[in-house]
Amino acid sequence: MRYIDSIIAGFGGQGVMLIGNLLAYAGMKDGLNVTYIPVYGPEMRGGTANCTVVLSEEDIGSPIIHRPKSLIAMNRPSLDKFQSRVEDGGVHIINSSLIDMELADTDRLKCYGVPCNEIADGLGNTRMANMVAIGAFVQATGIISLDAVIGSLENVISPRYHKLIPANTEAIKAGAKHVS
Repeated sequence: MRYIDSIIAGFGGQGVMLIGNLLAYAGMKDGLNVTYIPVYGPEMRGGTANCTVVLSEEDIGSPIIHRPKSLIAMNRPSLDKFQSRVEDGGVHIINSSLIDMELADTDRLKCYGVPCNEIADGLGNTRMANMVAIGAFVQATGIISLDAVIGSLENVISPRYHKLIPANTEAIKAGAKHVS
């Protein structure tokens, strides 16, 4: 049975909600049941933000996640807050551009250090670090196809920014390649 629940967390402005929404749309495109719940801190940019996403072939009993099977941590405060909650053996994508990998709980979790900011910089836009992270997550978990994620970009990116879809596609592929 395909099932995963995840917390995606970072600073406001890092695109955490966007990739949570993208993961939810891609899950639906892949025929899964989905829940997505955004959680905002008191500030928009610079404050903390996180969301929970559940993808399942079965009906989803509750969208609330206490012990997630996976985590994407885009910054150190997110690692500090959520890493201990991830189930033993869970998948953890860590933005190693902003988080020292020595802080990763590699004894308990399958940790993937992905220099999201550097990879995005290399592609020409640091703001695509979130897309690098989601590509790495999809590759590491295998829960859905990269094609479903890429095909869902038009659902989550405002039409006036559709010209950025090719660049975001490259960032997703680069993240996936990093953990291959």
